[in-house]
Amino acid sequence: MERKSHMDTFGAVALIVFALHLAFNQVVIKVTNDGFAPVFSAGVRSAGAVVVLLIWMKLRGIPMRVPRAAVPAGILSGLLFGLEFMVLFSALDFTTVSRASVIFYSMPVWLAIASHFLMPSDRLTGVRVVGLFLAMSGVALALLDRSDASASLIGDLMALTSALCWAGIALCVKITPLSKVPPAQQLLFQVVVSAPVMLFAAWIIGDFLRDPQPIHYAGLLFQIVAVASLGFLAWFWLMSIYPASSVASFSFLSPVFAVILGWLLLGEDVGLQVWAALLLVAAGIWLINRRPRAV
Repeated sequence: MERKSHMDTFGAVALIVFALHLAFNQVVIKVTNDGFAPVFSAGVRSAGAVVVLLIWMKLRGIPMRVPRAAVPAGILSGLLFGLEFMVLFSALDFTTVSRASVIFYSMPVWLAIASHFLMPSDRLTGVRVVGLFLAMSGVALALLDRSDASASLIGDLMALTSALCWAGIALCVKITPLSKVPPAQQLLFQVVVSAPVMLFAAWIIGDFLRDPQPIHYAGLLFQIVAVASLGFLAWFWLMSIYPASSVASFSFLSPVFAVILGWLLLGEDVGLQVWAALLLVAAGIWLINRRPRAV
């Protein structure tokens, strides 16, 4: 498809479906953790994604070589990717999907703060500062809410660490030579570097299998094919067609869908404070990604 100057119906529907897809993945991770240890599961996911990506790139004739100047940043993004998903998968072992998602999808908050200081072209405006205040208030509200017996502070802090790592990856792609590398190679860097790191960490921890059943194998396969490889490629594809600000403005939907799915599919008890935190974070993310209309 040709580059679009504005969001159309197809793009809006695709981004809503993608946000729902990412939210459903949080549920899948939570369920898969019953069969596979979190860090081991994350490592296998990245290893499987390497295979899928290599096959896809071979079929599409996409070269695998990258500029030498981009290699250090590619390795750094891979290490951050590994840490991001080690702590996110582990967070869902300790806390609920709803809480973890509200905190994890606060990533645009931390990216906006870092970009303000590191990228002169991406300064905070009055509206974005209001969005930051709302979203950070939502994260604080979620962290301070200890009314849910099935949640833990360590799980919440792991989700926050994961969000910070995700922001670090986005920043790495923005301000380093990695920005000149096509999306498929960027993703390949992340899964190639993260897979051995996470599998080694799983070996150190000594936790691999729990009680894997067919549903857990299906969940792992879903993450490998539908999320870690083809899912992320679909996201990059949408970014290549529509304005980045328009694509980013849909990111507030993922935590909304995740909380709803955690409640519907897993029977999670979502208290009023979590709903309030969700509302604050979603509103904040929308304001942070909102760009003023051209006059």
